[in-house]
Amino acid sequence: MRLVIAGAGSGVGKTTFTVGLCWALQRRGLKVRVFKCGPDYLDPTWHVRASGRAVHNLDGWLMGREVVRATFARHARDVDVSLIEGVMGLFDGADPSELVGSTAEIAQWLEAPTLLVCDARGMARSVAALAHGFASYHPDVKIHGLICNRVGSAGHLELLRRAPGEVPVFGGMTRRAEHAFPERHLGLYSAHQIDPHAAFEAFADEVDAHCELERILELARSAPPLREARPDPKPAQPRCRIGLARDAAFHFYYDANLHLLEQAGAQLVEFSPIADTELPDVNGLYIGGGYPELHAGALAANQPLLAAIRALAALGRPIYTECGGLMYLSESIVDHAGRRHAMLGLIEGCAVMTDRLQALGYVEVETRRPTLLGPAGTRFRGHQFRHSRFEGPAPDLYELTAARSGTRDAEGYGGENLVGSYVHAHWARSPAVAQTFVDHCVR
Repeated sequence: MRLVIAGAGSGVGKTTFTVGLCWALQRRGLKVRVFKCGPDYLDPTWHVRASGRAVHNLDGWLMGREVVRATFARHARDVDVSLIEGVMGLFDGADPSELVGSTAEIAQWLEAPTLLVCDARGMARSVAALAHGFASYHPDVKIHGLICNRVGSAGHLELLRRAPGEVPVFGGMTRRAEHAFPERHLGLYSAHQIDPHAAFEAFADEVDAHCELERILELARSAPPLREARPDPKPAQPRCRIGLARDAAFHFYYDANLHLLEQAGAQLVEFSPIADTELPDVNGLYIGGGYPELHAGALAANQPLLAAIRALAALGRPIYTECGGLMYLSESIVDHAGRRHAMLGLIEGCAVMTDRLQALGYVEVETRRPTLLGPAGTRFRGHQFRHSRFEGPAPDLYELTAARSGTRDAEGYGGENLVGSYVHAHWARSPAVAQTFVDHCVR
């Protein structure tokens, strides 16, 4: 069984409904896995807490059709129900003139029935017009039902159900401000920082009380069988150990990248730049994104670990970093309050937090010279989403091409054994990148 949970736009309550439905289904004894459309790292932290299972991103622009289908089929095998939460609005993606990168594209590729979540505050009959617009917009994308979020009462929900239209209302959720997920500049807070159990119980209660759960399950059951994905090759025998920074400061990773590293022969060994005073015995490091600006004081105070990473770099061991990891490599981070915190100093310059979005969107990367990811001219895709700017020498490691505008820009710092970049890379289309990184660590 599988079901796409799409939205009329961002912020309408897709994640609230998804985790509530997930929790409610598990209370019935069903095994549930959640997938997330698009490049988002934050919503999946809530999905993991709600389902107890790893969450996998499904992104048409980053991954392509066959990899999306293979990823879904591989990880949906061991559960009863797969919930696929959309990104932004149903038709929003990498290009406003095409479905590429959108939830609608994923729904088509996976042949999955789709529920549309809308914010129904202040609406009655108009909800039918909204649903009609989405249902008739694209002939190959069908909306099977509507979930009305933030309704005022059971009576309000009944008005919405009675609105005449071709898209049935499968239920809704009332406004529960005390359980709303908190947000900040990158979107929702990470679920690592909050105990969500009470919220999950409340959301599941809403689903049980106000949504037609059996009808939703029947819709999920109507999805046709998918062609089986090619089985993964057996994992390679570990050839090296790569330290993976994982704590409250660094936890933005695509599961696909970690999977590719393991397939290439890496044993991933987690460590905490906040809490650990020693590095594990590793041949290289992978430091992803996260919120180092919120923990800059603790990171700066952990002098033993900073010294250990500098020593590793001095030996020429490969160090690959993305976004928050780049900030950690820099000389310092200037937080939102204007406080400066000394960091690793392996890259000249400092990362300065701002109140405005500095970069957002898909990018195509081409390396300008050899790096630990491959020779000059190595290409892969990625995504940017940040509120910091880097003040230092002009970047010269990557050439970025923005997916929407086609504009080109220089980005990235470092060289053959050290890479720091704001790009969150996704290597599904370029698995040789992971292989090359592992080969560097082996050497």
